[in-house]
Amino acid sequence: MNIQTYILLGAALFFFILLIRTIRIVPQRQAYLVERLGKYSSTLNAGFHIIVPFIDRIAYKHSLKEQAIDVDSQTCITKDNIAVEVDGILYLQVIDPVKASYGIDHYKFASIQIAQTTMRSVIGKLELDTTFEERDAINVSIVDAVDKASDPWGVKVARYEVKNITPPQSIKDAMEKQMRAEREKRAIIAESEGEKQAQINRAEGEKQEKIKHSEGERQRRINEAEGRASEIEAVAVATANGIKAIAQSIGSENGVDAVNLRIAEQYLTEFGKLAQTNNSMIIPSDLSDIAGIIASATKVIKHDDQKS
Repeated sequence: MNIQTYILLGAALFFFILLIRTIRIVPQRQAYLVERLGKYSSTLNAGFHIIVPFIDRIAYKHSLKEQAIDVDSQTCITKDNIAVEVDGILYLQVIDPVKASYGIDHYKFASIQIAQTTMRSVIGKLELDTTFEERDAINVSIVDAVDKASDPWGVKVARYEVKNITPPQSIKDAMEKQMRAEREKRAIIAESEGEKQAQINRAEGEKQEKIKHSEGERQRRINEAEGRASEIEAVAVATANGIKAIAQSIGSENGVDAVNLRIAEQYLTEFGKLAQTNNSMIIPSDLSDIAGIIASATKVIKHDDQKS
């Protein structure tokens, strides 16, 4: 190979390097900052760009996407002097690449430091029992503090999330005992409430049973009274009909003779019963005069008929 060939190869290599240093392709959601002779010149957004080689250079590259930064665990002292380990995740986004490049040396490190110091300050105002309940308030306080401090850096803090709040093992054991006692207390209360409700239900059932029984007894008595009244009424009607039939029979032909015969029969029957049941008895003087007895009874019946 002669000298001209080497010159041509060198020139081709030079132009190739020059082309590489001239063309810049910026990916989506990224920003490149160009410095010309050491001074900020422009910001290259996503797309194809051409810069002046050896004069312009890409000084900073920033991602415009939201970033999740892990905040390492740190020891915080609560208001009641309990040391707890707290860690979290910080979500931020570069809004102004120029400020993020020239406003601070390392915006991620600075944001983490502010988040940790704010975390210690917020935890120091809370008691241990309330730290677990106030996660949202802690997150809001850290976001406000970091966002306010990072505004000159061109960084927007979206949110902060506390991952873990870890108390010492002795405090964990005490809290577990307290939780166990609280669960047992709730179980006893629930059992007593259930027994109370069961007693109330049983008493209510007995009450309803007594009411139903008394209503049934009342209805039974009413039915019996109505039955007795109907029976009395039926007997009275039957008696009245019988008396009416007897009166009609007496008024008919030979009715009086039939009555006399019936009276004589009943008299003799009852007198016979009296003689069987008593050892001693007084015999009427006119016993032999049965016809007289019948005549007397007949007079009474006629007298009654005349009154009626």
